[in-house]
Order: sequence, then structure tokens, then C-alpha cells
Amino acid sequence: MFFFYFNQSIVSCLSLQTVRHGFPYQPTALAFDPVQKILAIGSRTGGIRILGRPGVDCYCQHESGAAVLQLQFLINEGALVTACADDTLHLWNLRQRRPAVLHSLKFNRERITFCHLPFQSKWLYVGTERGNTHIVNIESFILSGYVIMWNKAIELSTKTHPGPVVHLSDSPKDEGKLLIGFESGTIVQWDLRGKKADFRIYYDEAIHSVGWHHEGKQFMCSHSDGSLSMWNLRNTTRPFQVTFPHGKIQKDGRKESCKPILKVEYKTTRNSEPFVIFSGGLSYDKAGRRPTLTIMHGKAITVLEMDYPIVEFMALCETPYNNEVQEPYAVVVLLEKDLIVVDLTQSNFPVFENPYPMDIHESPVTCTAYFADCPPDIIPILYSIGAKHKKTGYSQKEWPVAGGLWTLGSHTYPEIIVTGHADGSIKFWDASAITLQMLYKLKTSKAFEKPKPAEGRAAELVEEDPFAVQMVSWCPQSRIFCVVGISAHIILYRFSKYDANTQIVSLEVRLQCEAEDAISPSENENNPCFSESGSQSPQTHHQHPASPGSGTPEGNKDSTPCIKVKDRMVRVPPGYQAELVIQLLWIDGEPPQQITSLDINSAYGLLAFGNCNGLAVVDYLQKTILLCMSTLDLYGAADPYQRLTRSPRRNRQSTSGLTELSDNQQSIDMERSKSPTSESRENSFSRSRSSSVSSIDRDTKEAITTLQFGESFGRKSDALPTPCLWVGTSLGVVLLIPMSIPTDDEERLEEPVTIGPSGTALMLKGSVLHFSFLDCMGALIQSPHEVWRDVNAPEDPDRPRRRKLVHFSPSSSQDNYGEGHLAVVCSERQAKVILMPSQSCLFVHNITESSFVLRADVVSVCNSVCLACFCANGHIMTLSLPSLRPLMDVNYLPLTDMRIARTFCFTNGGQALYLSSPTEVQRITYSQEMCDNLQEMLGELFTPIETPEAQNRGFLKGFFGGNSHNFDREELFGEASAGKASRSLAQHIPGQAGMEGMKVAASGVVGDLARARIALDERGQRLGELEDRTALMMTSAETFSKHAHELMLKCKDKKWYQF
Repeated sequence: MFFFYFNQSIVSCLSLQTVRHGFPYQPTALAFDPVQKILAIGSRTGGIRILGRPGVDCYCQHESGAAVLQLQFLINEGALVTACADDTLHLWNLRQRRPAVLHSLKFNRERITFCHLPFQSKWLYVGTERGNTHIVNIESFILSGYVIMWNKAIELSTKTHPGPVVHLSDSPKDEGKLLIGFESGTIVQWDLRGKKADFRIYYDEAIHSVGWHHEGKQFMCSHSDGSLSMWNLRNTTRPFQVTFPHGKIQKDGRKESCKPILKVEYKTTRNSEPFVIFSGGLSYDKAGRRPTLTIMHGKAITVLEMDYPIVEFMALCETPYNNEVQEPYAVVVLLEKDLIVVDLTQSNFPVFENPYPMDIHESPVTCTAYFADCPPDIIPILYSIGAKHKKTGYSQKEWPVAGGLWTLGSHTYPEIIVTGHADGSIKFWDASAITLQMLYKLKTSKAFEKPKPAEGRAAELVEEDPFAVQMVSWCPQSRIFCVVGISAHIILYRFSKYDANTQIVSLEVRLQCEAEDAISPSENENNPCFSESGSQSPQTHHQHPASPGSGTPEGNKDSTPCIKVKDRMVRVPPGYQAELVIQLLWIDGEPPQQITSLDINSAYGLLAFGNCNGLAVVDYLQKTILLCMSTLDLYGAADPYQRLTRSPRRNRQSTSGLTELSDNQQSIDMERSKSPTSESRENSFSRSRSSSVSSIDRDTKEAITTLQFGESFGRKSDALPTPCLWVGTSLGVVLLIPMSIPTDDEERLEEPVTIGPSGTALMLKGSVLHFSFLDCMGALIQSPHEVWRDVNAPEDPDRPRRRKLVHFSPSSSQDNYGEGHLAVVCSERQAKVILMPSQSCLFVHNITESSFVLRADVVSVCNSVCLACFCANGHIMTLSLPSLRPLMDVNYLPLTDMRIARTFCFTNGGQALYLSSPTEVQRITYSQEMCDNLQEMLGELFTPIETPEAQNRGFLKGFFGGNSHNFDREELFGEASAGKASRSLAQHIPGQAGMEGMKVAASGVVGDLARARIALDERGQRLGELEDRTALMMTSAETFSKHAHELMLKCKDKKWYQF
């Protein structure tokens, strides 16, 4: 008996989200810290993505899940304020690698519409739907008693409500003046000290945004009629300029009606005209035009068309002070499905190359695969090939969002993520060190002719995305790559560093579905097992395909594939090159059933795939079909189920033949056989999943759900392991198919591979999901593989090209191979460890009774192996191997979308990933070691940077420019003068542990001491700078006094008429 103990501590931590990649799904808000140079994006689901330099990428989530309405950085303070749709303000601490909420403030009686936080202020202005403006202390997150009520802001004679607050900003000229914009078109400048309105503007058109000139003497408004109005504070009775940037004069003299300008930014420069940047404003009659961003610079107007609607944009400026020349150098544009940054320093306004993986969703993701501990040379090779196809024309300047700090950790290893997409494309991503970078893109559609429009029934059944990828199988060692497509096709690729002229070989396979699986004796006489075409020699089905539809009228397709392979020589670039395409055929006007399982083995040169009709094995070296038969025929006499009574079938032969063609039933495994882009798959989990039963009269349909090549024992009597194919079905049956493969290179290409199903059958509860093999010491046995060789490399006569195989036999790690090996089999409900070749069950564990397993895999974690399972109820479980003792059971993520089930996958190192939204990939870990190292691997969002010093405004400018430096917000808004706000107005909610608790939990006391020391150093440096400035002012004052005294002596004896 075997007893092994697994190190339980390595999986004792809870499942933990490590990092999220991709574009934030359904973005709603944007903010930028001009000193720290970090960017924040809020989403409709309450998520926040904070981005800095490459590697600095953090995801946070509001517990409420409410949409983020607005984001406000506390500039250079390492904090962020978020306003959410549930009328709650949150303060996030960014001075830790994983940000946390320090305070929250829930408004009970008013809806939040706009927030504004002046630079270097601790008082936040909050506008509401009722038109009131409240003030919040950022440090304590408590409301001030100072409130600007809407009826005080407008004139008493005004009879209508001004509408919600849509804009708040302090005057650049005087911080004691607050500009309030109401939706109806009313604008009020409020004197905070005097608690009265300086002026009121009543405009006919609704206001969407306001932008100040840095001198504070004029401002610009954008309106709902597509106009921009300019206002001067000297005369606020009417705007001194109104323009319709995209409104032309029509023949009748009237202007075109235009769409609203949703936002405008007015930014000044030292050496040129100001920039006016706005979104929207196009005329209504130009239907079909894409969303635009307009940049007006002097008399030049540039219109940038966007691929998606604009959510928000923001100009990036050199200074954080609103009363200085702004000098914009870039504009960040947040679109519904993309993020772009435009370079404003060049006249043609090029975009920056985005270093973040924001294009994962370029075409919808339909499948994923995750490979850890890849060969170290594969990433540089893929990158070098992919770099040749990169787009050009980007700005030559560095990416402007360059904040934070990230270093390559010591606990890194090569990782690759592969994503399959609806348009048939495949993307390889470098996922090492919790980053994500595009390596290489492969377009599978290039192997096929462009589909022609179908007619009749074919038109009804045709897929919107005929090349959509269902699953992938990759052998990184041999670099052989297989793709399964939605049109029941498989493409086999080989990797080459050289381009080549090639013709793709095509194999056509008939896996026919019977019209009625359970038939009566009388029916049997006229319904033989094989159709006439199916009883012919199989060689007729693996020639190059005839033209689709030949011999059949359009709309009644028969013996044709869904899509046509290119049948001519094509020039293929370096990278992955298609070598073989396998296609299932239409039968009697019915499309082929989709492929549900696939495995490829480069050492054997074999590829196996199955669907609800049966199993096929292909020799891709000889380009022949070795086996093509129904699941029922694979059983032989070992069928474990009692099926409906059948009459003896004609033409049924023994299963020891090499190339029998058969037909079978439809699938019960609906979620595997439907399109990965089909929304109806969400209902597929409602089907009944009964446990093992002795009779299946009700349902005899059986799909091939998983396949695995490996060295094993096909029969109990076998003394030595041989190549075998393990087959798992949707009824919980495991079949073993031994194979005889020639070992010599020349014989392998000429002699046939023989396959003889042994009839060996094992039983589990639920559909079989996964196979793995262990030696008798509990170590994982890797599948044999071929060492990669470049088939297009120039021939070397001294070194003939030969196949080099690497085998991992069960006997290679032990002296006594007679002990055999262990097979780990996992189904939807059960896991078993079976001793081979005796086929005795050593361990069994019922994983779940109330749910079912969606994904299972045997993975290595901390030099040990375990069985990892993800269930439909959201639980992630790990079981020790081979004893199958539960190690971890965490209720992590309830299955709310079929997308998660389709894309969830495990890998070595205690990691997993899934598609958390249509545009984002979420990586998680269930390894304690990974949890411990995560802190080191994440980037720092906040780095100590000295705040830029304000420019010297000059004596006269400061004297006549207002007394903003005397404005004391604390004195005005503090409790001593303003009193307390009503308790019923808003509720303060402290963070989980307060600021100190959060910091200690994140990085310990040492980190706090280090930050305190940095803060003291900063304060000392600022005090030193203040002392220097004071001394400079004293010197300047003495000089001024001296010159004034000299002037007085010079003029004191002069008469008045002498001047």
C-alpha cells in the first residue's frame, strides 16, 4: 500500500487575487496625479485600476460594487478619493502595494454629482443633485457645517431650480472664490469668505463643463448645443465669444445643429496659442461618423476620430498649480474599450505606444491556456518573431504615465498565457513576474479560403465567427501547437524561424450521428450500423478536399467541410506555420458536431480528438487517419452499461482493426459542444447530472470529454509500459487504448501505427475531466515529447536531421518497474487513484455532491503535486496526491457567467487564471509561497517626490492679483467657525482598521518607521527651503529699502516743479 504525505502548509492560504490584466471593463472615470505620474480608471462595477510605469498595475474593488462616478487624487500625497453611484465617498491609501480604504462617507439624503479637491487642500467640495455644495474634511472624512445652498447661490427672484451641480472649481486668481456650474446653464462665483455670490450668469444652453484660463480672468464653457462660450470676469452679462467649432452656416443662413460638447479643457502655453481640447460637438447630419476628440491650437483645428465612444479625457500638464501656465504635453483619452494617449508636443499629434496589455479583447476571448515553467528560450524567440509585425507611427517620446516603482523579483520563472479569440486569432503573452506583455499573434483564418455566403439550411446553421477558437493544445518543448475551431476543424502548427512556401495538407473525417440511437428489431433490418459511404475504405476521406458543395445542391451540403482549406502553395512568414488541417464533414445536410476533446503527443506523432459522436486518432507524421469510431464501438464486449435492446448490427467488426469508420449519437455535454460565443450556454448547467447508474435506457448518448497520451499499461497482463491513449467519456467511463508505434525514424514514417482498443473500462461519477500519471514515489510523470527541430532550417550534410525524443517512462525513476505506476483520474464529482497495471483503486474521494467540478488539473506546488479543482459553486479545492486528502476548500468565486467556466485554468506554482470580464484576465494563487512573495513582486504606487515649487508671481502681480495666500480654509470650514453638519445628512464609515492599522497590516512597523523617517526628512527639507526663501525675502527687502532711501535723498531738496 502507498502512503504519502503532502506539505499542507504550501496551500494553507486562501485563494488570493494576484494581478488583473487587460482593459478595465465598462470604464466610467479617469484621474491623473501630475507629480506622481500615475493614472486611475474607475469602472461601472466598482473597480479601480491604478497604472504607472510598466509593471506598476494595481486593481482595487469597492465592496459595494457601485459604479465609480469620479476620481480625485490627493496630488503627491499617496491617496485617492472615489465618488460612487451609491452616494458614498471613499478615501484610498496608496502608500502600500495593495491599496485599502481608510474612510468612507455615505450621503443619506442627497445624490453626489460632482467633486473637486483643490491642490494642497484638505477640504473636498461635493456638489449634489439638489444643487447644494457640501465640504468634506479629507483627513477626518467628516462633513463641515459650511454648506452652499442652491437657493442662496441663485437670486431670490429666480423661480426655477438651477438643476444639479455639474462643475466646481476654485478661481486661479483667488482660492477664496468657488465657481459653481449648474446643469440648467446657471454659473455662480461664490465668495467663500463673504458667503455671498460675486456674480451670477444665466445662460440659455445647458452646461456640461468649464475650463479656466490660468490667470483667472476668463473661463470657457461647453454647452449642449455644440457651442463653446468664453466669459470675462469684468463683464459677465454676456459671453464675449461664442463659437460652434463644427457648426457650419447652411444655405438659409442658419447654423447646423450640433451634438453636445461633453467636456472642454482650456490649457495655456508659454510660446504659443492656448490649447482648446473637447469631445463631441459634431453636426447631427453627419451620420455614421465615429466619436471624435477635437484639438484647437490657434487657428489649426485637428479632429481625431476614435474607434469607440469617449468616456473621459484629460490633458496632462507640467505643473499641478492652476494659476501657472499649464504647458500641456499629452492628452489621455479613455474610450469604452481602449486607452490612448496623444502627444501634444508634435504638430501631427501621434499617439504613444501603450505598454499595457489593453488589447486582450481586440476580438472576444473564447479560450485560455496557462503555462508555467516554460523552456527559457521560448519567450525570446516568440518575442523576436512577433516584434517584426508591430505597428509603427507611434510617438518617439517615452510613455508619460511613468510613476511608481517596480523591480523584477527574485521569485520569477518563465510563464506564458495563450488566448484564443472569436476571429480565429491566437495571442501568446509573456506572463512572467506577474506582468503581461504581447509576444506573438497567430491568425488561424489564413489557412482557409474566405467563406462564401451560405444559403438554405446552411445559412441558418452558419456561425457568425466560423474561425472562433474553442481550445488549444501546446507542447512548449517541441513547439507543436494545435487549435480546435468552432467549425469542427483542427489546425496543427509547427514553429520555424524561417519563412517557407508550403501547401497545407487536409484530412476529412466522417463522424456520423445515427438518426435514432435506440432502435427496434424491425427498424434494424433497414438501418445498418454503417452507411454505404461509411463502409468504404477510409482512405477516401483523407485526401485533399473537393470543392465544397460538389455533387450536392446548395443548402443541402453533404460530405463537405464547413470551411475550405487553401489548396495552393502559400508563402508563410517565420513563426507558427500550418502543416495539417483536420475537418469533420457535413452528413446528410447536418453540420458536424463540435470537437469536445483534444490531445497531441509530439513523441508519438499522434493527435487524438473526440466529440459526441466518437473518437478519431490521426498520425500527423504520415498524414493518415488511424482510428475513427463511435464511443460504443470502443467498448467492445466491455460496455459497463445496460443499453436499450438492439438487434445484432450488420457490419460490426472487432475493434482491433486500424481504421474503422463509425457513427454515434449526439452530445449530452452541451456546454462543451456549443459555440464558445453562444450566450445560450449559460443555461447548460441546468441539466441533470445523476451519479453512476446501472441502466441508461433514458439516455445513451456519450461524448468524449478528455484524452491523454502517455506510457502506461493497456492491459492487466502487460509487463512493460507501452504508448497508450486514455479516453474519458461524459458517462464517467475510462477506456484504455494501447498502441504500437515503430521506434526507428525511417520506419516511423513508412510503417503504420497499430491501435487495438483493449476493452479496459473504469468507472467514475460524472463526466471524466482529467488524467495524470504518477510514479510509485508520488512524482508526476511528464508526457514524452520530441525536442524541437526547425524543419525549414538549411540542410547540414554532416548532421542529418533526425527526431530526438524524450521519454518519461514509469520505470525510469525506480529500479523495480514491475510495481507499475499510478493513474489519477478526476471527474465532475469524484477523483480516483488507480494502480497500474492491476487497475486496482488505491484511493477515492467524492469531491462534491451538491455541485460539480468544472476544471481539474494535477499541478506541482513547492516540489510536490496536488489535484486542483474548480467547482461550479465557486469553490477552489486542492487534494493531496496520491492519498486524495483535502488540503484546501475555499468559496472563492460563484459561477455567474459561462465565460468563467470556459476560461478558468490551473498551472504549476499554485496559480490559476480566468476571464473576469470580457476585457480582463484575473490571475489568482492558492500557494502560500506565492502569497508570501507577492508583496515583493507587486509594484510601489507611491514614491517620495518633492512637490514642485510654485513660480514666483512677482511683487506687483502678487499685490494686485488678489489675496489668495491669506485664504485659510481651516478657519473658514473648521468646526470652530462653521459648526457641525447634520448627522442625518451623511454617515462616516471608518476603514477596516484605520490608517495605521492598514499600514501595519500591509508592510509592518518597519515600513511605517521608514515612511515616518521619509516624512520627517521631507518636512525638514521643506523647513530648510522656507528658511532660505525667508532669507532671500529679507535680502530683497533690504535692497528695496536701500534703493528707496537713495531715491528719497536724491529728491528731497527738489521743488515740485523740478520733477
